[in-house]
Amino acid sequence: MKVVLFAGGRGTRISEESILRPKPMIEIGGKPILWHIMKSYAAYGHNEFIICLGYKGWMIKEYFINYFMHNADVTVDLASNSIEVHQQFAEPFKVSLIDTGLDTMTAGRLRRVLPYLGNETFMLTYGDGLCNVDINKLVDFHRSTGKICTMTAIQANSRFGVINMEESGSINGFEEKPADSGTWINGGFFVIEPGVKDYLHADADDIMWERQPMNDLARDGQIAAYRHHGFWKCMDTIREKEELEEMWATGAAWKNW
Repeated sequence: MKVVLFAGGRGTRISEESILRPKPMIEIGGKPILWHIMKSYAAYGHNEFIICLGYKGWMIKEYFINYFMHNADVTVDLASNSIEVHQQFAEPFKVSLIDTGLDTMTAGRLRRVLPYLGNETFMLTYGDGLCNVDINKLVDFHRSTGKICTMTAIQANSRFGVINMEESGSINGFEEKPADSGTWINGGFFVIEPGVKDYLHADADDIMWERQPMNDLARDGQIAAYRHHGFWKCMDTIREKEELEEMWATGAAWKNW
């Protein structure tokens, strides 16, 4: 099954890094976060990717075009202009790199890559979120619903700690960044049927996937939520990047390869 990756945004909330490179190319443990996401899918046998490019997309193109040589031990003979490859550590990925426009919104990016998907079920996610969702179980759940779209729903931690307090105002204790009780949000990691094309209108370039298309799917009873209770984290800020770096160094929950 093909996997579509949104990788075209400007990443303004992490501008300390994104001013130099696309957000999906920001590194965790010496590898772009995009690579980590792709490795997670590949662990379940999904090796064909369609990457929606936009801001500084040429950097992502160059990364994959030169991936083989950058991940190989080689001898370069300058006199004969020849290269001998000794060992290579390339991934078994097939990657389509599609320019979907500098300022195109996510619905437009998806609409622009539909010709590369054929009339097949596909998966979709963002280029800045890591998760340990079981892709096989997600796909099985999607197929059981008969709906056009399944979205992974997660319970995100609160940005702030909360106070455990009595009605009288007496404080019993504090809880740092608890999971939101009963509140589910879009965690990405979608499975989608070809019929989604009917929800991506001609003006989709100016529309967010998370708004009109998803709202219309919900209105028609064509979107389901797969509840994920495990690890999920989006890299929006430098602090979150540093947290992911620390996780990688101590045993990353998303590493399934």
